[in-house]
Formats: sequence, C-alpha cells, structure tokens
Amino acid sequence: MLSNWMTSALRATAALALVAGLSTTTALAQTAEGYWQTVQKNGTLRCGAAVAPPYVMRDPASGEYSGFYADLCRELADVLKVKPEFVDTTWDNIVAGLQAGKWDVSLALNRTAARAMAVQFSIPAMEYQISLAYNKENPKIPAGAVSVADIDKADVTLAVMSGTAQDKAISAAIKNATILRLPGNDETRLAVVSRRADILVDASDTNQLFTQSNPDWAVALNPTPALAKQGVAFGLPHQLAASDVEVVNIFLEERVATGHVDALIRKAVDDVLKAAQ
Repeated sequence: MLSNWMTSALRATAALALVAGLSTTTALAQTAEGYWQTVQKNGTLRCGAAVAPPYVMRDPASGEYSGFYADLCRELADVLKVKPEFVDTTWDNIVAGLQAGKWDVSLALNRTAARAMAVQFSIPAMEYQISLAYNKENPKIPAGAVSVADIDKADVTLAVMSGTAQDKAISAAIKNATILRLPGNDETRLAVVSRRADILVDASDTNQLFTQSNPDWAVALNPTPALAKQGVAFGLPHQLAASDVEVVNIFLEERVATGHVDALIRKAVDDVLKAAQ
C-alpha cells in the first residue's frame, strides 16, 4: 500500500515537473522573441513626446511633430519597418508613462541616476548642460555673474519647466531665490519676456534659441561649476534585455559617428529660428 502511494506521488511529481518545464520553455521562447519583435507585430513604434525645442516640437494647429528627436523616432521606426506614432505627454509624466507601457520609448530623456532606477537609457545622441538666460539690463543679475550662487538672491525668480532635469538640478542648487515651475516651454519663455521671472533655466542649446530670437536684450550664462552635464538619450523600458537595448545603441552610434545627428540638430535649430521670425 505504501509502495503504491509512493509510486503515485512520484508520477504526480513527474507530471508537475513536465508542466513546469513546458511553462518555462514557453516563457523563454516569449523572452527570446525580443521587445522589438513585439513592436513589429503591433506595427507601430509609440514615442512618448514632451515638447522642448529643438529636441521635440509640436505644431498646435496640425499636431505635427518636428525636432531632431522626432526625426530620430521616425528613423528608428523605419529601421524596425513600422509606423512612428507620437504620444503627447509632459515632462512630469514622461518616465511614468514609459513605466506604464503607454509608449515604447521616451524621446530626449536626460540620463540621470534617479531616472535610471525606473527606466533604461540608450547611449546619448548628444551631450547636454543647463544654462541661465536673462535680460542683460536686469539690475538683479550681477554683471560679473559666473555661478548659480551669484544669482541665488531672495528677490530673483527663476522660471523652469516642471518635472524636467533642469527643474531637479536648479531645485537642488537654489537656497534663496524663488523657483517658478511652469508646464511648458512657451510658458517659461513668456514669464521672462513679461518679467514675471528674471531667469530662464533650460538646456544650453534651447536657451541659445531664446537668445538668438531676442538678440537686443537676452544673454545666457553657462554657470561654473556646471548645473548638470548629461547625455540626452532614448528612454527605454526597465525590463528590456541587453540585446534589445543594443538595437537602439547601434542605431544611434552610426548616426552620431557620421554627423547625421548634428545635421538633424542644425535643421531643427533653423526651423525654430525661422518660426520665430
């Protein structure tokens, strides 16, 4: 009787092991298929896009996206042989949306240690630093200002896009000045133009566009020491296998090395300046 019971138990154990083995094999097969193969099956590459010229721009009338990272989204979609689809978002939500699977990649995401705990990054398409743009006639800003400490005064207001890398960097550096957090690129610029804010905190190349559009009064300062020096990359889901990340890295490596990304940046800058005329 005991022997029969043991035999039945062994058979049941063997059956369970077989089922478990089949389940594991199926799971491995699904994993082996890869993230981009799933994107190809779906037929679209969904790109989370928050506006920040010249990286990502959106025509309010047509809804059409431009900017050099929008171009890179289209080119990556072409490599994958799928259609690009832009999903409008904000800088406050661009990481959370990627985590929630609302899009496949996030565009123009600064590589930070805090974000790296939530998402993965491709290699950078370009390097980034933060600058401070302001009216050169503003008496609150010292003529010889070179550091954040020089402008960190109780009567100074700094405008920054909420949730961005520049928001986090300036928030950590400021002790006395007021930080005015606004939802978008247009609002921060309007705040400085209307003198609601004294200083615009943004990426150095974005602030260069602002100063070139307002050459009579606007200047920009790259503070020393730097507020931030980061790469600007594709944000990728945290669970991606190394082989899937490598697909995007190889895609970018070739375009950076050949000067193609630099050409896309120049085109985006020209487009912004033409639109401002």
